[in-house]
Amino acid sequence: MALTPAPYKTAKYKQILKTIRLLETTVKDKDVELLHTPENPVDGCTFTAVTCFQKGTLKLQPENSQVNSTFIQTIKILKRFSFSDPGKPCESSCESYEKKKPKEFLKSFAKLIKKLFKD
Repeated sequence: MALTPAPYKTAKYKQILKTIRLLETTVKDKDVELLHTPENPVDGCTFTAVTCFQKGTLKLQPENSQVNSTFIQTIKILKRFSFSDPGKPCESSCESYEKKKPKEFLKSFAKLIKKLFKD
């Protein structure tokens, strides 16, 4: 029998995905710092990957002043997100991942959240 996530976890993951999509529309993507972007983390490194994404979101910048307040609220939601499976010690660190532009970074974050949601 396959286990499905508890309803509150499902709602939490959906909220995080919605938040990431909102950020994609408000984030500055030109002339910005590239961010270490975990892609396809190996089993046991998911906790590290989520932590890397959370640290990376703190470096994101709003596209313009009109979206600033929405942007700040969105970042706060992502900072509060917790993933409680430290798993096994992970060999890779945030710095071991390739650096990408903010929108690519957010797409990879969404992909990881979708993977967690299915597990």
